[in-house]
Amino acid sequence: MELQITGQNMEIAADLRRYIERKIGKLTRHFPNIIESIVEIAQEKTRSPQQQFIVRASVVGNGISLHSEERGQDLFQAIDKTATVLDRQLERRKGKLYDKGKGSSLARGEFKEEPPRHGPEVVKVKRFIMKPMSVPEAAEQMLALGHSFFFFLNTDTDKFSVLYQRKDGNYGLIEPEM
Repeated sequence: MELQITGQNMEIAADLRRYIERKIGKLTRHFPNIIESIVEIAQEKTRSPQQQFIVRASVVGNGISLHSEERGQDLFQAIDKTATVLDRQLERRKGKLYDKGKGSSLARGEFKEEPPRHGPEVVKVKRFIMKPMSVPEAAEQMLALGHSFFFFLNTDTDKFSVLYQRKDGNYGLIEPEM
């Protein structure tokens, strides 16, 4: 992971740099393939001393891009808040990926992008043996199964047909023409 630390209106001391590296480096436990982390530290003169230091952090990885900005009275406190927010975001992202069935190997750093979906999908395929029957037999079978429609091979026409129950209580028959 590449870590860039910059300061606005202030110098970054060596101990501060090590502290940031340690805090941001812990983020890889949730998502090991983080490519780049950018941390910007700024000091502003504000009326509220609790918001004097600003820490902005961005994490970019394989399929993720997260950002956090926190303020604090103490610089180390603001860094801790930022690291906590990013940690929570990464954990939430990992949980969502795991719930979708793509995160089982995230601990090893493997990650697959989900292809975009367009409209409804076929989620179940049902196969059954179809024996030829007449329309009255199909109506009996449909009632016995409790369905509102029945697909069958019509013995009168030797074609596939659909028998369905209409709202008025009668039946309708759909027969294909070739």
